[in-house]
Amino acid sequence: MNQVSVIILCWNSLSYLQKFLPSLKAHTPAEIADIVVVDNGSSDGTSEWLSVEHPEIILKILDRNYGYAGGYKLAIDGIKSQYVVLLNSDVEVTPGWIGQLVSFMDQHPLAGAVAPKIRSFSDRSFFEYAGAAGGWIDRYGYPFCRGRIFNSMEQDKGQFEQPTRVFWASGACMMVRTDAYRISGELDPLFFAHMEEIDLCWRLHSNGYEVWYTPDSLIFHVGGGTLPNESPKKLYLNFRNNLLLLRKNLPSDMRARILLVRKILDEIAAIQYLLKGKPALFMAVLKAHRDFNRLWKKEYSNYSGPVHPAPFQLDGWYNRSIVAAFFIAHTKRFNELSHHR
Repeated sequence: MNQVSVIILCWNSLSYLQKFLPSLKAHTPAEIADIVVVDNGSSDGTSEWLSVEHPEIILKILDRNYGYAGGYKLAIDGIKSQYVVLLNSDVEVTPGWIGQLVSFMDQHPLAGAVAPKIRSFSDRSFFEYAGAAGGWIDRYGYPFCRGRIFNSMEQDKGQFEQPTRVFWASGACMMVRTDAYRISGELDPLFFAHMEEIDLCWRLHSNGYEVWYTPDSLIFHVGGGTLPNESPKKLYLNFRNNLLLLRKNLPSDMRARILLVRKILDEIAAIQYLLKGKPALFMAVLKAHRDFNRLWKKEYSNYSGPVHPAPFQLDGWYNRSIVAAFFIAHTKRFNELSHHR
């Protein structure tokens, strides 16, 4: 058994595997890590292609699409390696990428997860949306990154060259300590996709672990490969799961107040979509709130919150509104937020 299992969850992403799997194999020493591809109910011939072209890759086939959270939960079940890497299929790794992550985790026993530097595959000097230089979150549940606030991406000019504790590591590429992952409750399959890695990282914090970013490991991410940014389904999942994230993890004395403000902010966002002539996005926000309430009553009725609530201030917790900072104060770069932390 190797120290690491690198798990790629695929759903109709054969073209990405064909493009990026060769470099992954080249830069992932077989004596360090096993590469596992999990076919999440694909219909594009993923499993057949892997069996013929890369028979040395460990292949797991799921009977249907369980989403990111459910698929990875099933994939990690039974894994006995010390570390697991959740890696998107649309990622190009670089030489030394995994050795640096392993070395970091070995040297930081309290680290439950670590993320590499994530830059854009198409615009290679800029950070990429899904993770950049480590994830933060504001007090109302809006995630953003060092190097990316909403849709404003920064160029990598060496401003984030120190390992840093953060709030969340990106599901595009994150190394997780396997026992910490299980102690903290694993990925929540009810999220299906979007925000599930932030939920996991919040629970890692609540169980006494740290979440880190290290610039010594670098990857390039295509991003947006499954659902386009203006997809009503993607918007729906983001809004619904953000509410789940807050309801599950906020301390009881903060929960009602923050959820109320978040509801108001979401209503404003929905009205903006309607005024811009995007009724499908307007309905996606309304449906997200409706289904959050239904899902909570049905699936989380006995959920009492984290066993060990994370203390505040948390690493990567921005105790103000990133919405106000971005849209009112016109703050576009992460380091401009420094005096507000």
